[in-house]
Amino acid sequence: MYRASHQHRLGGAVAVLIALLAVAAALAAGHLVAALTEPLASPYLAVGNTAIDLTPQPVKELAIDLFGTADKLALLVGMGVVIAALAAVGGLVSRRNPLPGMTMITGFGLLGMAATVSRSSLAPLALTAPVTAALVGMGAFAWLHRTAAASARGNDRASSHPRREAEQEDAEQHETATRGTAGGRRRFLISGVVVALASGSAGTVGQLLSGRRRVSRSRQAIGALEPDIAAAPVPAGADFADSGTPSFITPNKSFYRIDTALRVPRVPASEWGLRVHGMVDRELNLTFDDLMDRRQLQKPITMVCVSNPVGGSYISTAEFIGVPLRDILAESGVRDGAEQVLSTSVDNFTAGTPIDALTDPNRDALLAVGMNGEPLPTEHGFPVRMVTPGLYGYVSATKWVTDLEVTTWDTRTYWEKRGWAERAPVKTQSRIDRPKGFEKTPAGRITVAGIAWAPHTGIERVEVRVDQGSWQEAELSASVNTDTWRMWRIELDLSPGGHNVESRATDRSGYTQTAKRVPTVPDGATGWHSVFFTAE
Repeated sequence: MYRASHQHRLGGAVAVLIALLAVAAALAAGHLVAALTEPLASPYLAVGNTAIDLTPQPVKELAIDLFGTADKLALLVGMGVVIAALAAVGGLVSRRNPLPGMTMITGFGLLGMAATVSRSSLAPLALTAPVTAALVGMGAFAWLHRTAAASARGNDRASSHPRREAEQEDAEQHETATRGTAGGRRRFLISGVVVALASGSAGTVGQLLSGRRRVSRSRQAIGALEPDIAAAPVPAGADFADSGTPSFITPNKSFYRIDTALRVPRVPASEWGLRVHGMVDRELNLTFDDLMDRRQLQKPITMVCVSNPVGGSYISTAEFIGVPLRDILAESGVRDGAEQVLSTSVDNFTAGTPIDALTDPNRDALLAVGMNGEPLPTEHGFPVRMVTPGLYGYVSATKWVTDLEVTTWDTRTYWEKRGWAERAPVKTQSRIDRPKGFEKTPAGRITVAGIAWAPHTGIERVEVRVDQGSWQEAELSASVNTDTWRMWRIELDLSPGGHNVESRATDRSGYTQTAKRVPTVPDGATGWHSVFFTAE
């Protein structure tokens, strides 16, 4: 390795550019190697996933509140900004000598290796990605630094032969130095372009090889799904979309998404497998074809995230198609004393679902393969996920599921270790969708509309009051089943001025949602939703 003299210090902009290009080369190389070995070992993603795992729960809640379903994008962008800032600092302190920058990239490599090792689901081969990233990054940094320093030395030689000295000494020597400077700058420019193009190419190829196209082809090959037991058609009047509520069925592209996956796992159906084991009489190992050969049913189910605040948007309804989990568990033979099924996804997320919920003949918990008539979207668990009516998703709806272990409550899951409750039935709640907060509406007769939900119990009635007046019963939409939301609406005569409207729901067990406000942790928020608006 060459050693730059203090007399040939690089310019600040050049030093920062060298560091940024070297770090980009490192990340791209790591991403490419990860695509060939283990996609989740991509250094950028491995560090990001580890950051998610280690982030304190209040910070996670704040991120969801601030960014909603874009929280992972915000994390990736934030990581990029931090890495770029650190790289810039590393470049600036390497203006005379490349050693500080090389040390910085080594540190990035060690961080990537530590993050990869912390993911217990990854094989040892996964370490090749961060190791390659570190080696490529150091090589790129050394090469660019050497080329830039050579150009700087040429600059020094040219500046030591000003025109008046050249006239006295040798004009040809001056011209030679000037040509050398131009050549050195050109070599550095070409080197930088080569590194940038190679990085872009490696990153693009890595992305293509990481499974996006294979999974897309796999979904297309499955085609339209035809369940053995089809759901009854959604009745007319199941929603009041013309009054401001959502449509009864949420389109796949609009279905909320909350999970821990920084990179969406991409598993072709042909490579998927499910192991059922633990406290069972017979261990099962199922392929996707095995699942497709079994009895499948279709059912509309409303899903709610436990992170949904009062009045929040993390609720959607879809017609899921899948194999009843009670059939799978019955075939395995659940032993006495079993209490939960510990489900694990391909990215090592775990959830614990009560045995009685999965075996309840009236609940229809599913190993779902389809959503609204098509194979599951990749973001929602393709090729197979769990869906359990009446329970918040963090204990019942594992996406990309690949392992089911029948066990006891002694085994703690991903979110339990972070302060969330062991059991989490969805709470009876309602939400006002129209009018919106601080909206201005014409005075007189207006329509207030919204949704209510109480899976697996069902909604009996919804009441509304204005400005803390008397409660008035709202009109309910047609009922589909007890595992789905119901829409409501009511017409009110309002005078000009500001008004506050509140709603509360009563489920079929006779329970009326409480007015007491509690946060989402540890088992879901409660409270009446209220909206302030102005009639004029």
